Amino acid sequence: MGARPIAIEQLNLWYGALQTLKDVRVEIPARRVTAIIGPSGCGKTTLLRCINRMIDLVPGARVTGSVRLGDFQVYGRGVDVTAVRKRVGLVMQKPIPLPMSIFDNVAFGPRLYGTGGRKQLRETVEASLRVAGLWDEVKDRLKEPAGRLSLGQQQRLCLARGLAVEPEALLFDEPTSALDPISTVKFEHEVLKLKERYTCVIVTHNLQQAMRIADHVLFVYLGELVEHGTAHQVFTSPREAATASYLGSGI
Repeated sequence: MGARPIAIEQLNLWYGALQTLKDVRVEIPARRVTAIIGPSGCGKTTLLRCINRMIDLVPGARVTGSVRLGDFQVYGRGVDVTAVRKRVGLVMQKPIPLPMSIFDNVAFGPRLYGTGGRKQLRETVEASLRVAGLWDEVKDRLKEPAGRLSLGQQQRLCLARGLAVEPEALLFDEPTSALDPISTVKFEHEVLKLKERYTCVIVTHNLQQAMRIADHVLFVYLGELVEHGTAHQVFTSPREAATASYLGSGI
């Protein structure tokens, strides 16, 4: 299907009586890396998980407003959340490989959705591992348990697993926070390549990382989208005092 922009309109979220996202409105461009930044506990990950409805798994969470992926209404009436998560992949902070082989980890999604036969499945696994930058490291080890991979390799395996179902957008929730500097550089390199084909959104506490890889930036503060724009504009000439204070702190 190809990459699609993500349009968020009047998005609000409550945990019980506590409102944690307040009237968020923004369009996230296709084929770009958009970074969501802000202090801890400000709503960055909550916003990210609203995009593919992982927030549905949180007891007491209630969402109003609209999230669209192209013409697809993520919160449309009768929409199957499984279809949402096929279109919008998520790479989490800590890699969680499935307790099976490297090959079967990547093949899990295509098998679940009944995509193609054995030959196509092998091609999909190889292609996904190549895009994730892992094929050359594991091509002779595909039957080994995924748990034997290093942490950085496991994170790229989880990325390959998400790519195998051919999503339109990819979400990253602090994907390098547990990785060493070398693995972080490798992962960032893969993300920069992925934006040629996908809409990429990354939550990060690392301002240097956002400066390295982001085309656009969203600054979230106390549940509100305080500022957004190109990375150059936000990092060099922030319009809002809260943004300038956060960037000046170097958190």
